[in-house]
Amino acid sequence: MADRKPIESWLTDMDGVLIHEGVPIPGADAFLKKLRESGRPFLVLTNNSIYTQRDLHARLQRMGLDVPMENIWTSALATAQFLDDQRPGGSAYVIGEAGLTTALHDIGYILTDHDPDFVILGETRTYSFEAMTKAVRLINDGARFIATNPDNVGPSAEGALPATGSVAALITAATGRKPYFIGKPNPLMMRAGLNAIGAHSETSAMIGDRMDTDVLAGLEAGMRTFLVLSGVTQAHEIDRYPFRPSHVVDSIADLVERI
Repeated sequence: MADRKPIESWLTDMDGVLIHEGVPIPGADAFLKKLRESGRPFLVLTNNSIYTQRDLHARLQRMGLDVPMENIWTSALATAQFLDDQRPGGSAYVIGEAGLTTALHDIGYILTDHDPDFVILGETRTYSFEAMTKAVRLINDGARFIATNPDNVGPSAEGALPATGSVAALITAATGRKPYFIGKPNPLMMRAGLNAIGAHSETSAMIGDRMDTDVLAGLEAGMRTFLVLSGVTQAHEIDRYPFRPSHVVDSIADLVERI
């Protein structure tokens, strides 16, 4: 096999790689500082669609992590870009928070519950039976079903929370219609992110803490993959999957010298 080209740009997941339950993981600040100083293109990615780029920039800054807004890429932004490419100027009924609604407003989408082109399901901490019922009826009436990400659970200080994938399964059970998921592991999110920073998959690396989303998405997008053991997937679980990361390291601290 030919030697891989040097890594010129980096994509990294956020939760489990840079932070854990609102606390920076040791080495995250050094990694980000070295990326900024190197001038190499990079993105911090998250499947969570709740927050805007500005929100995430501020939240990370309060934790002591400096990530410019333009270096943040969310499933909400990827969803908006997909819709802008597929059906510019369309309409949507949205279940989600400001990260998603702001991204859709920015591309000129009309948010409505009257005959929308799409039902778009994102992350929220206030899923309501009324909203889910409306989504089911609109999908039954012909609206196309999109979900920002397939994650079934999300983290919190109190433990696991039901996330977008779980609610999507409920709506699918009620309608017989499966959504098109935009976020990881869909390589669409990765390729859109690479395009946003002018990077190429052959010279890019993806860092993540989950085999089933981060590593799979990086692999399918043609990137080098690094699994950190500071989050969801543990070392003994790697062999359960039919694919492997390019490299396995304990944490982001082990990658500072790779930049």
